[in-house]
Amino acid sequence: MPRTWKPSDAKRFCRDVQLGKTYYYVQNMATNIAPYEDSKTYSEVVFTDYLPFTKNPCTDGGYSAHTLCQNFGPMYDAPPRGLRNLDGPAPQVAGPLGHGEYRGYLDDAELRGLEKHVKNGSDPHTRPGGKTKKRSRFF
Repeated sequence: MPRTWKPSDAKRFCRDVQLGKTYYYVQNMATNIAPYEDSKTYSEVVFTDYLPFTKNPCTDGGYSAHTLCQNFGPMYDAPPRGLRNLDGPAPQVAGPLGHGEYRGYLDDAELRGLEKHVKNGSDPHTRPGGKTKKRSRFF
């Protein structure tokens, strides 16, 4: 059964850390910004050395085990079940299109409508709510 250290157990976590072993913590994702991502993923951290004054285990980047446990805890010594690794591949939202299976042909009316939409959207003077100020010839 995997061990868990809460943020209040940061000192005990520093004592229990083994150098070179992988530890895990859960991250909450902002699904309003990334709607197709999982709401929770886990990340990995490996402690490789000790800090000079406090003798706390630290990562290659210099993050202390105490700081990581308090800020990102709880910490786990095994990957949390049911969550994917943040470094792993993202979930596939749509099915793959096979070679030659796409049959979305556009007729002339659709192409003219798309060209008109692009032409109207790219001109800053005709964009809705996007009137630009006239520039002075001195500036």
